[in-house]
Amino acid sequence: MRFFRRTFLSAALALIAMPAFAADPIKVVATTGMIADAARQVGGDLVEVQGLMGPGVDPHAYRQTRTDIVAMTRADLVLWHGLYLEAQMEAFFADLAEKRNVVEVAAGLDTSLLRGHDDYDNKFDPHVWMDPDLWARIVVQVQDALTATQPEHADLFAANAAVHLEQIARLSDYASASLATVPETSRVLLSAHDAFGYFGDAFGFDVLGIQGISTESEAGLNRISQLVDLLVTRDIRAVFVETSVSDRSMRAVIEGAAAKGHTVSIGGELYSDAMGADGTYEGTYIGMIDHNATVITNALGGSAPERGLNNKLSAGS
Repeated sequence: MRFFRRTFLSAALALIAMPAFAADPIKVVATTGMIADAARQVGGDLVEVQGLMGPGVDPHAYRQTRTDIVAMTRADLVLWHGLYLEAQMEAFFADLAEKRNVVEVAAGLDTSLLRGHDDYDNKFDPHVWMDPDLWARIVVQVQDALTATQPEHADLFAANAAVHLEQIARLSDYASASLATVPETSRVLLSAHDAFGYFGDAFGFDVLGIQGISTESEAGLNRISQLVDLLVTRDIRAVFVETSVSDRSMRAVIEGAAAKGHTVSIGGELYSDAMGADGTYEGTYIGMIDHNATVITNALGGSAPERGLNNKLSAGS
């Protein structure tokens, strides 16, 4: 893994013998499932985490509810992504940060690592979780936020983070090896919106979205026509839908290709802005990216185990 390649096994082993903590858990509210999962992995038994946006929820369009506001004003720590992902909530977080412990976890990323976008001046593509090596940096930001909130447990947070970072490193290696088996001419990922740019950069794929980096943008007829022509010209046979975005525009692309005598199938459903169902393997960050890498590999002519890295993917994923 490019960013984290060291373990803290001795620290983790030393902490195993430590007594259980009787203190009340840190009440954490996180906007996305990915951030909530990072908080649970790093915080362990010392945190009680509530995620606002569940499976199938689009963070670009999400607005805080009254219940959300109550939860956040009562939380010990509020974690949000930033980079204009929670576009409808930015003003709320600016106000909340004046009164409560609020951390924008992507704010600490070096902008040289981020992807710009022609549609959004002075803004960056927020979908950094699609590159495990970049997401590792977010995990460290979550660790820092928890440590600042409860510094007396810094060693435990560090040990938990080290274990999770090793899991992410292993995931990154698996995705790289699996996706490398896809023939080079087939390394084209077309999905509903432009959420996979960091994935493409990390694993060597051309990435195309019918919509822009925000699902708030519209897919016009010209864009659909351009994509149909590309599918035909490059002989692309599989495209992908997303769990948090309507497949209406993708169906239009497939029908347009069929009208030109080119058969395109849906290669699978990918997790883009939200993870899988709570309590499932795909409802964790590791499971989410494992699913995506495995489905894309197999749909585009590569070879990956049907049940993925950890043999935990749902049958038929």
